[in-house]
Amino acid sequence: MTSDGDGDLLRRYAETGSEDAFAELVRRHVDLVYSAALRQVNGDAHLAQDVAQTVFGNLASKAASLSSRDVLTGWLYTSTRFAACNAVRTERRRQTYEHEANSMRELLVDSGPELDWSRLQPELDAVMDELNETDREAILLRYFENRRLADVGERLGLSEDGARKRVDRALNKLRDQFAQKGITTTATALSLVITANAVQAAPVGVTAAIVAAAVVSGTALSTSTALAATKIITMTTLQKTLVTAAFAVVAGLGIYEAYQAIQLRDRVRTLQQQQAAINEKFQQLQRERDDSAKQLAALTDELARVKKNPSEVFKLRSEVGVLRQEKAAADGQSAASRALADPETRKAVRERNKTTMSAIYSELAKRLNLTPEQTGQLNNLLTDDAMSNVELVMQALRDGKSQAEARQIFSTSDKALQARIQALLGDEGLAHYQDYTKNLGSTVFIESFGPSLTGDPATVADKKSRLLLAMQETTQSALAAAGLPADYQTLTVMNPCNFVSEAEAEQSLQLKDNIFGQVAVQASVFLNAEELNKFQEARTNAIKNTRNYLLMERKLMSPASQ
Repeated sequence: MTSDGDGDLLRRYAETGSEDAFAELVRRHVDLVYSAALRQVNGDAHLAQDVAQTVFGNLASKAASLSSRDVLTGWLYTSTRFAACNAVRTERRRQTYEHEANSMRELLVDSGPELDWSRLQPELDAVMDELNETDREAILLRYFENRRLADVGERLGLSEDGARKRVDRALNKLRDQFAQKGITTTATALSLVITANAVQAAPVGVTAAIVAAAVVSGTALSTSTALAATKIITMTTLQKTLVTAAFAVVAGLGIYEAYQAIQLRDRVRTLQQQQAAINEKFQQLQRERDDSAKQLAALTDELARVKKNPSEVFKLRSEVGVLRQEKAAADGQSAASRALADPETRKAVRERNKTTMSAIYSELAKRLNLTPEQTGQLNNLLTDDAMSNVELVMQALRDGKSQAEARQIFSTSDKALQARIQALLGDEGLAHYQDYTKNLGSTVFIESFGPSLTGDPATVADKKSRLLLAMQETTQSALAAAGLPADYQTLTVMNPCNFVSEAEAEQSLQLKDNIFGQVAVQASVFLNAEELNKFQEARTNAIKNTRNYLLMERKLMSPASQ
């Protein structure tokens, strides 16, 4: 696939929805896009990632119309400039509105030692924009992507000599543009400085996040589904590590981000700082495990060389034995369990889970008229249960528990939680909790789908009410037909069994898809054609995205040896 041209890959994505083809396009151009964005947003790495997501999202949504282009470099560069300008304007408006201008005091700009680059960097993109498209394409291919002249010529439809002349003329024009701004230099020096500094490697993880974001935005999502997907993507950007994502999903973070994340804007800033510590700890654990493996391999080789020396043999055998034990212990742990072993990481994860659970069950607290003290106690119970479920999921994966065994484990855990809630809220409060929890799947989906409904406020409210009732009733009949209990959690990421058992996850997703299908039939009576199409799009993408998400999180919580 890597030998295919940009146009071939984009056509494959446009015609077949091939995520592999689009991922290759992102990997091929992400460094260029990210670096251009980073310069134009004043070194704000997070904002540069958002710009990159926007650019590749636009590429996905325009795949059909752009697939005739053999080279996408120029289009991506120009789109990055537009997206970066919009992002900067949006960021400035947000900061003004929230009275947080002081947060801009630290700009993450590169203050490297090369004077020439420090002078060129602020003007480079503006000067590039002054070139015509043909000259800009030549500069980008030759000096930004460091391609050979033969390769540049092939992509521009020129011979190697023709490509050299095109690049030289474009470079001289670029030098002249800099001269007009008071920056004089030779063409050779200019080419060397641009080649050495213009493109930086995008941070680890940006490619995966962009692919997920762009594929979602490129499949014509409904308004509500696109909003939910964007929030989930934003959550991934803010968390910085997949380890924290695993904890958050088990605790319901994915649900909350899609349902009420807008209320946590201030809270997210604090949690971003906590994630930096989590990320560093996770990387440190990975380095330690890799170092142990290297030491074990080195000592094993040394043991083979000194077998004739008994004293050295005994010493090395002892060291190898210790390292083997350490490696076996590390292999038996998951990335999540190693991170949670750090007290600061565990504290940060618990705080995030508590914020999540507080938001998810805030409506229940209002319905029951709970006092602030009771609300706090309820939130602590739910948070403790979420943390316990993380441990149970990792233990079940480590022990290779079956689907039936996993169900029994979490059924026992849920009964213990309900007993504590009953002791806190009484019989009536427990009944309300049970009803509220079992309907989370229906409530969250309908709330996220609400913006896709049309009509005056009264009409929209009526449609939402009828959809919610249809989904709740259909869910109960579907559970009965499948032989599952009435309180079976259909909100897939809130059911910890789905993280332990692939069979459980597939059964849950199939059940959810069947419910969607039956609700769509009932909804055809009161939804118009456009609303029904959006409902079906939301259904398809919800199942697909949830399946991929469960696979990723299961891997993070599984032992490293699996």
